[in-house]
Amino acid sequence: METKIQRMKELIPILREAAKAYYQESREIMSNLEYDRLYDELAALEKATGVILSGSPTQQVGYEVLSELPKETHETPMLSLDKTKSVEDLQQWLGDKKGILSWKMDGLTIVLTYENGILAKAVTRGNGEIGEVITANARAFSNIPLNIAYKGQLVLRGEAVITYSDFERINSQIGDADAKYKNPRNLCSGSVRQLNSQVTAERNVHFEAFALVRAEGVDFNNSRKCQFEWLKSQGFEVVYHEEVTDETLPEKVEWFGREAEHNDIPSDGLVLLFDDIAYGDSLGRTAKFPRNAIAFKWQDEVRETTLSYIEWSASRTGLINPVAVFEPVELEGTTVSRASVHNISIMEGLELGAGDRITVYKANMIIPQIAQNLTRSGVRDIPDRCPVCGGVTKIRRINDVKSLYCTNPDCQAKKIKSFTLFVSRDALNIDGLSEATLEKFISMGFIHEFADIFHLENHRETIVEMEGFGPKSYDNLIASVKKASETTLPRVIYGLGIAGIGLANAKMLCRHFQYDFQKMRSSSEEELTAADGIGGVLAQAWMDYFADEKNNAVVDRLLGELTIEQEPMEEGEKPFEGLTFVITGSVEHFANRKELQELIESKGGKAAGSVTSKTAYLINNDTMSNSSKNKKAKDLGIPIISEEEFLKML
Repeated sequence: METKIQRMKELIPILREAAKAYYQESREIMSNLEYDRLYDELAALEKATGVILSGSPTQQVGYEVLSELPKETHETPMLSLDKTKSVEDLQQWLGDKKGILSWKMDGLTIVLTYENGILAKAVTRGNGEIGEVITANARAFSNIPLNIAYKGQLVLRGEAVITYSDFERINSQIGDADAKYKNPRNLCSGSVRQLNSQVTAERNVHFEAFALVRAEGVDFNNSRKCQFEWLKSQGFEVVYHEEVTDETLPEKVEWFGREAEHNDIPSDGLVLLFDDIAYGDSLGRTAKFPRNAIAFKWQDEVRETTLSYIEWSASRTGLINPVAVFEPVELEGTTVSRASVHNISIMEGLELGAGDRITVYKANMIIPQIAQNLTRSGVRDIPDRCPVCGGVTKIRRINDVKSLYCTNPDCQAKKIKSFTLFVSRDALNIDGLSEATLEKFISMGFIHEFADIFHLENHRETIVEMEGFGPKSYDNLIASVKKASETTLPRVIYGLGIAGIGLANAKMLCRHFQYDFQKMRSSSEEELTAADGIGGVLAQAWMDYFADEKNNAVVDRLLGELTIEQEPMEEGEKPFEGLTFVITGSVEHFANRKELQELIESKGGKAAGSVTSKTAYLINNDTMSNSSKNKKAKDLGIPIISEEEFLKML
């Protein structure tokens, strides 16, 4: 079967080139007799295999022009993969199981559906929940089977890519340097999502399968490798892969690393997948990642670029953060043009000024950061006025860190950011009050303080006439506000936005003071720092907030609108009574760190955000990392445990 399909792949470009020469260029590169002989051979192979590849001259495929790409919700969310840069992590992850190691292709993920042997639908990954339907364009890919021998429903995933050689060919045909494409991934994305499928065809988009989702009635012997072999028999090209064990992983990773320099298909790492289908599926998934596969990335990507300017971004605390805006670069598969510089001290350390040549990378492959300033022209143009309200700014030094602040207590940025936090999920959790909506309500005078949110019905007539609103949206908003009025004390405290007091600290304070808010708000530094996780800085921020009569009045009016429920004490054993845990890094056995925190608290323990002498354990799956929390825990003699060790403690 594979030999016949390979012969078909050889015949199609030969016949297409001959037809192009004859019909478009008025020249012959083979006789009619030879063309007919090869054409008949291809048609016979298609009949024998039941496979028809895209681009086959036996098919009259017309191109489609659309006004827009329709959207479609995926049957199951398409999650991204957890990542590591450590081969040892890969070995530990694989354990004694057999794995499949393959390229992590750098293109656009596509889901293909076949019904009765015919390509019925192709949808992009989109945001993981909703993708764009690109069926007409997929039919114009260079190597997708339009018909396959299997007649059941087949759903598979793969990557649409444009090879480096095709990328260079296409760019060489563009005279204007500014109009040239930056990388194959961007060119591929634009080509796949074209409204005219003829353009897709001209770009020679290539498809490689990397996952079989469903093929009813086919026995794959519980093996991903068998799935790949079966997909090949149906005419698909599959991602290059190698079978591995924990012992052979290092040499295979090294081999892929050498081959990456010559690989024509763009790749930004490797993917390791359990070969055992049932075992991989039994592991389930977290909120972000499936647990049956993991991605491996080589060293941090570092790119050189030019700093265009420093943007100053005001926050709810009055802090004005410097943000570096630079010429866009590709990092870890995405285009990046901004990175937070955090404060003036860091700017001065980097001697950062507009026009400097800088290098940038993604910390933990996620957060853009400046690595180095190569030209160091010096800090200048620190604004003396707030970019939001025009109020006077002031540089303050706190704990040897210099930062810029807006001194205007009525700064609009402070109001908007403060209310945004107040309605957020971990605070009052009010749906329908986005930052943009809050900005409108504040500017129209509907909201001056927290309590005003619970009287938006006074402005019904105006709100229902606002753009983006109507009677139904208004009713949903009021219902959400009403629901939010019954809440818990930790949520309220977190929602006040006291500097440094996160949800975890709010919970600790409530437990320590046994949910007595009046006692809490009038407590001394000594009383506050007796609570786990509360140090001198947080205690001072708390006392400063409640030393302000205006703040106390605002809180009192807010409490008058709320029904506060004391969080129920969990029944059962409390094995972690009196123990404080700190969690860092990614989690594997929980949907997220918050879920792990809640388990700790349900068992009598406390979850803090930073390592102190009061910390009992630091939970970090990468127990050997050199992170700041790991270093501090080692300095203080605090045990660093993995999730597995934590679960054993239960």
